[in-house]
Amino acid sequence: MIYKIIQFSVKNKLIIGLMTFALIIWGVYSATKLPLDAVPDITNNQVQIITSTPTLAAQETEQLVTYPIEQSLANIPGITEMRSISRFGLSVVTVVFDESVDIYFARQLITEKLKEAEENIPQGIGSPEMSPVSTGLGEIYQYVIHPKKGSENKYSATDLRTMQDWVVARQLYGTPGVAEINSFGGKLKQYEVAINPYRLKAMNVTIADIFAALQKNNENTGGAYIDKKPNAYFIRGIGLISSLEDISNTVIKTVNGIPVLIKDVAEARIGSAIRYGALTYNGDKEAVGGIVMMLKGENSAEVVSRVKEKMLTIQKSLPADIIVEPFVDRTNLIDRAIRTVETNLVEGALIVILVLVLFLGNFRAGLIVASAIPLSLLFALGMMNVFGVSANLMSLGAIDFGLIVDGAVIIVEATLHFLAVHHKSQKLSQHTMDRAVEASAKKMMSSAAFGQIIILIVYLPILSLQGIEGKMFRPMAETVSFAIVGALILSLTYIPMMSALFLSKNISAKKTFADKMMAKIHNFYVPLLQKAIAFKYAVVAAAIALLTVSLLLFSRMGGEFIPQLQEGDFAVHCILPQGTSLSQSIETSMQASRILKSFPEVNTVVGKTGSAEVPTDPMPPEATDLIVTLKPKKDWKDSDKSYEELSAEMMEKLEMIPGVFFEVSQPIQMRFNELMTGVRQDVAVKIFGENIDTLAKLAPEVAKIVQTVEGATEPQIEQTVGLPQITITYDRARMASYGLNIEDINHTVSTAFAGETAGVVFEDERKFNLVARLDSVSRSSIDDVSNLFIPAENGVQIPLSQIAKVEFKEGPAQISREDGKRRIVVGFNVKDRDVESVVTEIQKKLNDANILPAGYYYTYGGTFENLKQASSRLQIAVPVALALIFLLLYFTFRNFKDSILIFTAIPMSAIGGVFALLIRDMPFSISAGVGFIALFGVAVLNGIVLVSTFKDLQKSGVNNVIRRVIEGTSIRLRPVLMTAAVASFGFFPMAFSTGSGAEVQRPLATVVIGGLVTATFLTLFVLPLLYIIFNSKNQIKNKLRNSKNTSFVALVILLCSSAGALTAQERISPNDAVKIALENNLQYSVNSAQVNKALLETKTAREIPKTGIFVENEDMRPSDPDGDFKIGIQQSVQWPGLYKAKRKYFEEQLKFHQLNKSMLDAVIKREVNTAFYQLWYLQDVGKLYQKLDEYYTSMYKAANLRFKTGEAAGLENIAAEARMKELQAQRQQNEQNISAQQQQLSLFLNSQVLYLPEDTNLQKLDLEDLPSDSFHPSLALQQQNIEIARANIEVQKMQNKPDFSGRIFSQRLYGMKDPITGFSVAVEFPIFGKTAYKAKLQSAEAEVEIQQSQLRYQENQFAAQTRSSYTEILKAAEMLKYYESIGLKQADQIFDAAMLSYKAGEIGFSEMHQFFTQAIDIRKNYLIALNEYNMAVIQYNYYIKN
Repeated sequence: MIYKIIQFSVKNKLIIGLMTFALIIWGVYSATKLPLDAVPDITNNQVQIITSTPTLAAQETEQLVTYPIEQSLANIPGITEMRSISRFGLSVVTVVFDESVDIYFARQLITEKLKEAEENIPQGIGSPEMSPVSTGLGEIYQYVIHPKKGSENKYSATDLRTMQDWVVARQLYGTPGVAEINSFGGKLKQYEVAINPYRLKAMNVTIADIFAALQKNNENTGGAYIDKKPNAYFIRGIGLISSLEDISNTVIKTVNGIPVLIKDVAEARIGSAIRYGALTYNGDKEAVGGIVMMLKGENSAEVVSRVKEKMLTIQKSLPADIIVEPFVDRTNLIDRAIRTVETNLVEGALIVILVLVLFLGNFRAGLIVASAIPLSLLFALGMMNVFGVSANLMSLGAIDFGLIVDGAVIIVEATLHFLAVHHKSQKLSQHTMDRAVEASAKKMMSSAAFGQIIILIVYLPILSLQGIEGKMFRPMAETVSFAIVGALILSLTYIPMMSALFLSKNISAKKTFADKMMAKIHNFYVPLLQKAIAFKYAVVAAAIALLTVSLLLFSRMGGEFIPQLQEGDFAVHCILPQGTSLSQSIETSMQASRILKSFPEVNTVVGKTGSAEVPTDPMPPEATDLIVTLKPKKDWKDSDKSYEELSAEMMEKLEMIPGVFFEVSQPIQMRFNELMTGVRQDVAVKIFGENIDTLAKLAPEVAKIVQTVEGATEPQIEQTVGLPQITITYDRARMASYGLNIEDINHTVSTAFAGETAGVVFEDERKFNLVARLDSVSRSSIDDVSNLFIPAENGVQIPLSQIAKVEFKEGPAQISREDGKRRIVVGFNVKDRDVESVVTEIQKKLNDANILPAGYYYTYGGTFENLKQASSRLQIAVPVALALIFLLLYFTFRNFKDSILIFTAIPMSAIGGVFALLIRDMPFSISAGVGFIALFGVAVLNGIVLVSTFKDLQKSGVNNVIRRVIEGTSIRLRPVLMTAAVASFGFFPMAFSTGSGAEVQRPLATVVIGGLVTATFLTLFVLPLLYIIFNSKNQIKNKLRNSKNTSFVALVILLCSSAGALTAQERISPNDAVKIALENNLQYSVNSAQVNKALLETKTAREIPKTGIFVENEDMRPSDPDGDFKIGIQQSVQWPGLYKAKRKYFEEQLKFHQLNKSMLDAVIKREVNTAFYQLWYLQDVGKLYQKLDEYYTSMYKAANLRFKTGEAAGLENIAAEARMKELQAQRQQNEQNISAQQQQLSLFLNSQVLYLPEDTNLQKLDLEDLPSDSFHPSLALQQQNIEIARANIEVQKMQNKPDFSGRIFSQRLYGMKDPITGFSVAVEFPIFGKTAYKAKLQSAEAEVEIQQSQLRYQENQFAAQTRSSYTEILKAAEMLKYYESIGLKQADQIFDAAMLSYKAGEIGFSEMHQFFTQAIDIRKNYLIALNEYNMAVIQYNYYIKN
């Protein structure tokens, strides 16, 4: 099939040329249509339900809103996680769905369930709504609206907010791909009725009266029309409020005919809604901003482009001195990331072309292979467009052109080699050239195709990855797969056609530069290979040792999820103490903004404090996100400064602001972390429990422990308590006396302070709420709450303090829940260390600290959670990839040995990958894991080429293995080096890139480059050596097979000579077996030697120290150089009692070894009896099988006869034969068990003879009822250990006694005739070492206590084991009683009756087989019960006999 495609391509060059042209057009068109983004969108499949509860505190929000919503949604199918936060005025429930669930279907399900939830939420508290259909990458465009310089005082915050809501946002809505325009900052315009409480009381008007008056005096109506020919006049009643004057003149009620107007008790004015968030610009002023949220799945580059176009129109509709300035524009990051990809691809392609030309030595050949690079890329772009894969850092970033053109390299190199060998110095015709290309391509295409398919298959398991890592790496696998498929198609069609058409037809014999270079490499390589062959086992062992070391290093290497993408901007999270007011937060954030803006690298600083209008990012008022947009790195003063250094400098400057927690992150990273895991940091320690206060106490303790771990940044504790509250506690008794109820009071309080919407006021098409509340002066302190007038039933207004207690209290700020349980989070980022090792250390420290009460527990979230999930999936994906590679290798070579040989490339390539990561100080990440998967495919490719060549040489008659290896490696040296160089050099730009997004690609490229270095070493050295080792063994086997006739006679003689020893079998009784064992067992020889040794040691007890001889010459002086000469002998003697104590000690040790013989007797008797009776049991089972075999053989014959005569169906005959064969197999298995048991028995008897029990039925052992009075040998041995320890005490005591020494000498004095003779005696007392001697004595006494305790323990254990074995006997005896009395007789009756009935034709085979099975089971069970009984008796006898 492959050959036919190549043949067609070479013959039909024009068709292939046209198809190539069509491919170019399709690829270029697709490239213009591809969706572009910086990284794949890895946000999980989630829906947020947001409920605004402006009048409720955190507890009430949780109880009345969050909990009912969670309960309603709990049973929706496909939910993987549900978490929520409840705080003052807000409930946010985040529901995460399985990736397979369609987001719009999920929203539909939630919409249905929210209707149920709303029924359980009290009326008027809040209505749950779903957030826009967007993702973590959804915030594609953020902007601020601010006046130009000089016009700052011209526009208020309310004016700017009105422009945002009614001009900018209104026009941006409807832009294709936009999900939501989220307004942030400024003041939301309202028509406010600011009530004066004292005027209200004076006029005896209630807040409810004002509210009712506003509602009733703000509406238009119609009265149909009057038909008055020729016109119809429509009736329209105009009563809508249109101005502040209309509000002021609204009548509340009439008192004595005098109307009470709104202006009598309140002031109508333009006000603003109570705000929960603000936006600042560069620390100079408050501004108004907007966040453009992109619809999930849209093309961000296109959507941003459309938004920018709309902004041009919008700018024209705004006042001239108002500007809309973007501060986050996704296209900047996209451009930087795509620029990084483009640079890497172009540089990689150029390097690959250079390497190709260098190795091939043929410029045309290099260009032909290189031309496959853009074509395969265009094919990949076309397929990406078809399958909807976006072009981003991950999808395009992993394309290695060296990897892709491997197939083309093999084809072109093979063609050049073929032409050089077969057509040297010839000028070829086109026809001959075509044939040459076909022949060479045919020879190598199967290897090339299989190599490409293996690389393709390796990427397939990556497609199985799920979750975040699936979204991150699946586009990469898809794109690489598309490019490889394209390259494979081009290798079969385009490359052969171009080779036949454009390669030079004048085949020159002149050596090119590449030939000279390869000749030098060859001359260097072959001697090295020959040396390696001489030490093949050492080289292979060294490779295995290196693999072991790399695996050990890998196991200790840290891990992180995915290296962080450098976005080029910072997000500084700023948190003030709990309960800080919004105005204070704004002031502090502006101070921080000014500090950050002072850095020359900073472009703008935008602070987002609190929550936006649609709180998709629900921050409290004390939290601020400072979005720091940086200038391009080329514009920095110090362009060598890294982002990390800049962030460290910023943090250092920010520390001057006291009492504020700062944390540096990146905008997209922070948003991803929060949306996916509910926390902004990389890692979160989640503490689950019931009580909010307990959780709040535990969190700081956990944070302290986290702080002690190196690599963890300062932990941020979720603020859950400490919110200052003014609480109103009602006195129900007093309320009753005034006839009041809580609902009315709550309504009055809520309206007075929060305000309540009484309607709307239209300004043309703009619409603003009409709100009634107390004026700002009357709602500024706790006294204003206490003095709020509440109308009673009788019309009297009383202060709130009369019926309630108003006081300051701290309450919960936020209640977080996850999967139905309350929790608190301690979050932190990881710096200068990998995530996995940090979390592992924290887990250990937290477990050791043991600070959690019962019912509380930890979990770990953030990127660590993602890393664990991804690693567990890779643990499946990688083995699957390896298995697929091996299967393909096996199908290629049809040979297990060759497949294993090539498969060794995988572990060898892993060595280089591990060491490359270590050298570059990179932890293992999912990027690196994907690099390993890609590496395995490339590593196998060269192995395939080399082994294919070896096999071809073997077929062509090269039988000498070493010659075959040297020839094969010489032929394939160029393609092997070229394939590795092209693939690794293609990754070089990626490995050393510093562009935006290179952080994610670097580990992947590093692994592939490092791995290919060791994989190439394997291909050129270790693989040939393994091939030699494998094939040398095969040759030895062949020689043995050839010489089998000559050795057959010798083998027969040898067998005959040893037959007597091997086959002699003798039947003996149990007592005979025990007797033989007691005479022959080798353990007795060992014990006898130990006794002799102990006996000899007793003779060493009186050992006296060596005698000394000394010579001295003293008193030597200048006047008397001869001095005094002295000679003598000296001797030391230990305390006499020590010799006696030592003898006693050695005698006790001798007794121990003498007693050990009794122990050996008991153990050997037990072991021999156990082995013998087990063998006897197997012999009886064999007899049963023999009898059954006879039965079933006769039954089969009968069934066969009935089948032939037509009396029975064929099924009966088949069933009878199957049962007969099964029984014969069981019988053979039992014979093998007997043989094994005989070997076991022979081992105990120390005999070459294979013994069998007597040819009788298995006997039932007798039970000894009377235990022996004496000690069991094992206890006697332990008792002797005590005596040895006691003897050692005496030895230690005696060593503490004095030692004696003396000497005799003879001295000659010069000048005197007679020598002087004398002696000296010394006594040595243990004065200074007394403490040590005392410690030795105490140690010896402690040893006695240890041995005594050991004896007591053994006695108790012995008694328990004796009782246990006796119980086992009783259990077995019960079963035996049944079988001996009834069971065996019934079994015989069933056998006989069933056999007779079957032969008479009364029953069929199936019924007869059923009866037989029952009878066989009884027989088998009887033998099992008898064997168990005997084993129990043997064990019991061992304990009671001695």
